[in-house]
Amino acid sequence: MAILHGSWIRKNQNSCLFIWGETWRSPQVNWDITQSLEIPQHPLAMTAVELSEWLAAKNITVTSSKQQQVQTQTRSRKTTKPPEASLPTHSHIIALPTQILQNTKDRTFNLLPVHSASQDLESGASPYLQPWQVTGFCLNTSETIKFLQSLPLNITGGEEAFFAGDLRFWSQVARWSLDLISRSKFLPNIQQQADGTTDAGWQVLLDSAVDSTRLEKFAAKMPLACRTYQEMGNGDISVDFPESAQALILEFLNSTIDVQVREMVGNQPIIEARVIAALPLSLRQWLQALTSASHTVVADVIGVERLEAALKAWTLPLQSEITGKPLFRTCFQLNSPGIGETEWTLAYFLQAADDSEFLLNAATVWQNPVEQLNYQNRSIDKPQETFLRGLGLACRLYPAIAPSLETEYPQYCELTPIQAYEFIKSVAWRLEDSGLGVILPPSLTNREGWANRLGLKITAETSKKQKERLGLQSLLNFQWQLAIGGQTISKAEFDRLVALNSPLVEINGEWVELRPQDIKTAQTFFASRKEQMALSLEDALHLSTGDTQVIEKLPVVSFEASGALQELIGALTNNQEIKPLSTPVSFQGQLRPYQERGAAWLAFLERWGLGACLADDMGLGKTIELIAFVLYLKEQDLLEKPILLVCPTSVLGNWEREVKKFAPSLKVMQYHGDKRPKGKAFVEAVNQHNLIITSYSLIHRDVKLLQTISWQIIVLDEAQNVKNPDAKQSQAVRQLDATFRIALTGTPVENRLQELWSILDFLNPGYLGNKQFFQRRFAMPIEKYGDAASLNQLRSLVQPFILRRLKTDKEIIQDLPDKQEMTVFCGLTTEQAALYQQAVDTSLVEIESAEGLQRRGMILALLTKLKQICNHPSQYLKETTLTQHNSGKLQRLEEMLDVAIEEGDRALIFTQFAEWGKLLKPHLERQLGREVFFLYGSTSKKQREEMVDRFQHDPQGPPVMILSLKAGGVGLNLTRANHVFHFDRWWNPAIENQATDRVFRIGQTRNVQVHKFVCTGTLEEKIHDMIESKKQLAEQVVSAGEDWLTELDTDQLRNLLILDRHALIDEDGE
Repeated sequence: MAILHGSWIRKNQNSCLFIWGETWRSPQVNWDITQSLEIPQHPLAMTAVELSEWLAAKNITVTSSKQQQVQTQTRSRKTTKPPEASLPTHSHIIALPTQILQNTKDRTFNLLPVHSASQDLESGASPYLQPWQVTGFCLNTSETIKFLQSLPLNITGGEEAFFAGDLRFWSQVARWSLDLISRSKFLPNIQQQADGTTDAGWQVLLDSAVDSTRLEKFAAKMPLACRTYQEMGNGDISVDFPESAQALILEFLNSTIDVQVREMVGNQPIIEARVIAALPLSLRQWLQALTSASHTVVADVIGVERLEAALKAWTLPLQSEITGKPLFRTCFQLNSPGIGETEWTLAYFLQAADDSEFLLNAATVWQNPVEQLNYQNRSIDKPQETFLRGLGLACRLYPAIAPSLETEYPQYCELTPIQAYEFIKSVAWRLEDSGLGVILPPSLTNREGWANRLGLKITAETSKKQKERLGLQSLLNFQWQLAIGGQTISKAEFDRLVALNSPLVEINGEWVELRPQDIKTAQTFFASRKEQMALSLEDALHLSTGDTQVIEKLPVVSFEASGALQELIGALTNNQEIKPLSTPVSFQGQLRPYQERGAAWLAFLERWGLGACLADDMGLGKTIELIAFVLYLKEQDLLEKPILLVCPTSVLGNWEREVKKFAPSLKVMQYHGDKRPKGKAFVEAVNQHNLIITSYSLIHRDVKLLQTISWQIIVLDEAQNVKNPDAKQSQAVRQLDATFRIALTGTPVENRLQELWSILDFLNPGYLGNKQFFQRRFAMPIEKYGDAASLNQLRSLVQPFILRRLKTDKEIIQDLPDKQEMTVFCGLTTEQAALYQQAVDTSLVEIESAEGLQRRGMILALLTKLKQICNHPSQYLKETTLTQHNSGKLQRLEEMLDVAIEEGDRALIFTQFAEWGKLLKPHLERQLGREVFFLYGSTSKKQREEMVDRFQHDPQGPPVMILSLKAGGVGLNLTRANHVFHFDRWWNPAIENQATDRVFRIGQTRNVQVHKFVCTGTLEEKIHDMIESKKQLAEQVVSAGEDWLTELDTDQLRNLLILDRHALIDEDGE
């Protein structure tokens, strides 16, 4: 993995976007300042050849126009050349955060550049800005525009994570340049160059408050790295370091806008040829320079001077905006009519650009014909000139004020109600966009929202007669009133306002907008509305989140909830309001505080019949929270019907064990395999149990049988399994009826928002609309265009139904132990079971007739065979590759690694078999799409050090490392990992703990999760049970590993090794 960087670099005539790549190598550089003062090469920077190859591998095109011509000419030639850079290379100096450690023995320094993807610094040393040399490519302005516009807008993670923040920043600025061009925010100019030539060009015009503010925000958000570049060969680091952010952005905008506008006007001439021919020579030359590739104006000195004077006069109203941000601007205040009057007044002022409340009325301006006016402790330069310039600009945009400017001292103009409405709707924003100030009556300030529109005010509550549990489609009691401008009005008042025939009306001293379309809609509403209009709980939730809703085509402009409905909405918008659920009496254990809150959240939503997605990080105990919740229902006599839990086949046994361990009073049944009950036997069996556990692979086959049961709750574990709504299992679970639905997942969104829709649509059908609506309203605007408004709206809609806590949350960390040890029970596949039984039967016959050392050796050999079979048949059969889903352990490992990597975690996998590691490494690399390390006895010292260094320090390094227990169990510091998987067991606690301590040691800043894999129904489970039942004694007995097993007689050995076939993962039988 690597990261692509890029930043705009200012040069006199050849400004460019410089791009370079950052990868991972050993970062330390030893710098001896007594030997050389040269800026050192950045150790993590790619070479030009590496960057070219990486760009090609990522299908990122940065080919220059010149190179394209060369490629076209040489396309037919087939020559073999060594790898070379795809573009001319350039070197630049950039100052980057670096840890600098001085050696005490000499005057050398250890320089450790901080990788740009690093989340934290392991060393306590604070980083400095250290200059480094980096090599990359320079893109001219045309190439820069194409390159930046080709980058996706929403590059925040996933596959696009290789774009650095500096490159993403310039991508957004490039999009802003398109917005400015679309609004004609550019002007032609003419400039004298240092060499005496005259150039014509196009420059950006930031004359509105919106664009000025945007420039300030961009400058404030500019990554520091964008401002610390310098060309090679310029001697010492520039005294202007770091460069001005605003100046750099303006230079970029001017360059990119010039190129794009030239291309537009060049393709479509702005003046006819016969008209151009009649123009003065200097003007013709200037227009030619504005529309062609050449910027030079070839004209005599007098012609150029006349042209400059004419251009200055033409742009005079904008000169303050062109030369710099003005301190004062002309402002227009719209005042409502007085009592008994109908005319509106538009008053003129001077307004401070940095303080909208600082106003100087027109009368005062005219009374002070001075070069500098001191007013309220502020100094105003040329107030009348500034005032007149603004009036002239406004007159071009809004001719209605022109008559007032014919007076000697214009101070205001009068407007009819229609003109005032036009001013509010279509003129005010144009004045603001041109850098002028506008002040509207407070009640008319919100020109886009619905709050001031004519609509309905809704007050809702739950039905007092409601006895059954509510659901999204449950109807509410509600009252409606007509409202406008935040005030309710009667039908008679509405008729009076309509009779005024004015788009602006006054209600209780406030002026509001009355749109003709809203009047027509309201009249239709009164004429045809039914006696009983429907308002569901789903509607109420949408309204409470700010989602736009209409009833009978009238917008709901205000919504209030009362009673129990208010309690629901308040709790859903702030989960802290829900009282934690105490640990149930019969629960065998103790819930942590955050788990009590999680169980209480489930109970709260169950009371309302609203589907819940519990999306806590892996390891926080979603299983425990669900079990405690079910036990709570049982103890409160609320568990009236059975619960169906659907999970991956690999964890069927794990779920049953966890339920029996923590809630032995719950009756649980696994429903899977070829011997599962059918028909009436199934119905009878279900009615005798509280919890039925089945698998995704079975759910769509037996959906008709499962539909015969009235389920109280349906739970989806690892709910990402239904992320594809068109998959058979996704469609099957939607066909099952239940009072309450729960989804458990650590990754509610893995790749696309449609996955979130699929899960939410299972939980609360129809709440987010159908799939096509969701794609159009949310997925496309957010994923393709990075639309923040759509993202915020979606977050508001789904937040009530998703509870997600992270391991890094402060309130969670304090509740977690430093190390969590968990046993992961995995079933055997049919192939594994057959091989296991065959090995046991064959070996026991041989063992029974053997004695002494031969017998001991045969038992240990059998144990090795059985462990290999439990790992994977391919290991036992000495095959060279792994076949997917032939191992319950491997299937579960893949599922858990997917979640861990998605959460940004790193993992170690310990095995005692080097041959298994060799099989596992390429398989996981294919499955995960990421590099995986394997460290074992034959790993050289150099390779070992490089692996550890990259795993520990490379932010984009491999997230998984496989280690043989002997080679990796001691002497390593791998605290970057926070998951440890013991894939096969040594049954020696001391050795396993020693391996775990590679992660759980000084320097570890996160909670460590230790996962010990055990195959159910095999010797692994039986040995595990022995250790758990007599843990202290077992640790003493088993401390020598597996030698104690060789002392068992044949019958004892047979009982230990015999296979329990109920533990099989019988996919075919399902």
